[in-house]
Amino acid sequence: MRNYPEQKVIQAFQLYTVLASHGVAGEQAVQLYKSDDDIRGLLDMFSREVDCVIVLTSEQMFLVPRTKLSPFHVSNDWIKRHYLRSGATNGDLYLLYFTVLVLFGSFYDTYQSQEPTRQFLGMDEWVHLVQERIDQLKQHDPDELKQLEQEFSYNWRLIIEKWDAMDDIKETAKKQSGNTISRLSFIDTARRFLIDQGLIVDIGNHEVALTEKAKTIVQRFFMEVEYNRGIFEFIYGFEREKDDASDQ
Repeated sequence: MRNYPEQKVIQAFQLYTVLASHGVAGEQAVQLYKSDDDIRGLLDMFSREVDCVIVLTSEQMFLVPRTKLSPFHVSNDWIKRHYLRSGATNGDLYLLYFTVLVLFGSFYDTYQSQEPTRQFLGMDEWVHLVQERIDQLKQHDPDELKQLEQEFSYNWRLIIEKWDAMDDIKETAKKQSGNTISRLSFIDTARRFLIDQGLIVDIGNHEVALTEKAKTIVQRFFMEVEYNRGIFEFIYGFEREKDDASDQ
């Protein structure tokens, strides 16, 4: 391990405590991280010790958990208590994660693309896109889905079951609340969760947009097979294979 000047260690640790307390630091921290090799090396080392990574945008720095072992990781039980209805099961949690993946994927036109190809997503369209992905899952043989569950650690059959059990949108949908078991209300729960995590913003007119934090995380992790185990490719791959075949 290299020796760092004491002043740099203290400076880096002060910055780390800001990240550990708030999860985010401002533009001055970003510039310091980029320009000072010692500060960057120390912060990277501190973050590795808590199983996190430093993620940068042009104006902000984030401390992001790398695995579930990180003390900064949001637990499944915490998400259930704060966002899902009373008596929520792992199936509800799987569906929440699935809707989040669908939202992220909807902003990128190809797997492993670097930049979003759309500016916003409407709530109604988000519901429609989830339905499309559910319909795609249903086209797999049940035995194949069971095998894929082990590969991706997602219970695809339970996700289908939970989504199908929800009421379709028939009433004044945009007035739905989280207390109503409907597809739009469930999507609204996902919306609130992502807003609270700083990953999307509500831009009005029942539309949301990705934050710079979300774009950076998607590019760094979700588009990398090392981290996502090809889950985006699986969720969206069937449709793209079909599109490729139609072009031939």
